[in-house]
Amino acid sequence: MAAPGSPNHLHTAHDLAVRLARQAGELQVRERAGITAHTVKAHANDLVSHVDLASEALIVEGLRAAFPDDGVLGEEGGGVTGRSGRRWIVDPLDGTRNYLAAAGPWSVCIALQDGPTDDDLALAVVHDPVVGETFSAISGEGAFLDGVAVTASDRTRLGEAIAGLSFDPSAATKQLMVGVIGALLPEVGDIRRIPSALDLAYLACGRFDCAVLAGTKIWDVAAGMLLAREAGVVLGGIDGHPSPALILAAAPGLWEAFSTSNAAEHALGAAAALRGTGS
Repeated sequence: MAAPGSPNHLHTAHDLAVRLARQAGELQVRERAGITAHTVKAHANDLVSHVDLASEALIVEGLRAAFPDDGVLGEEGGGVTGRSGRRWIVDPLDGTRNYLAAAGPWSVCIALQDGPTDDDLALAVVHDPVVGETFSAISGEGAFLDGVAVTASDRTRLGEAIAGLSFDPSAATKQLMVGVIGALLPEVGDIRRIPSALDLAYLACGRFDCAVLAGTKIWDVAAGMLLAREAGVVLGGIDGHPSPALILAAAPGLWEAFSTSNAAEHALGAAAALRGTGS
């Protein structure tokens, strides 16, 4: 195996993450029809099933076998502390409500963080099990969909833009997002609400032109943020920095209009309110 930190090491890690994400996706598709129960976590719309847990175990075991010194942060608690300074961030099933209800897309998300901040993301994989698409990126090498390079939209008119919307469906977040959605709808061509990782992946390949993501967790957005950056998407947020609390994102030609729009102002206000309440 290549030395840690080398380009070959990152490509080896990337290939493993792609393989594990696809294996977890196959498990999810296979098990979907047989799910009979799930558990509520933080609130009534925050769900977990045995498939979430099995998917995380599959991914974490695969990563730990190949990179035993790396840390792992898993949404469902499957994490371990590492010694290498690198950390894998895993959301085994982003969009569990969609998965359980057969009401929309979901994805498998794996990111590698090689440093202490969200800016130190080294690689990312977002896999859509239903359509079989795999988005991936290595820092400095661009974003790809099934191995083919992708870039952000070339849209320049905000009124024609497709905007992605992702947020935690807790009661507090939904109430604060009312103003964001009300401001966003008149300003853009249309909106789509999908899970966070696919929202950012769709920005990376130009399917969406801009997006607001609010009240998420790091495992929801880590892989998607690197994909978007590598594709040329502009990212901002509270104090100008994207974070799980708030990500404002847009294609380069839309960023100025989008970042100064009423929707962006409402989103910044909502995120500040959420942060103030601890939600």
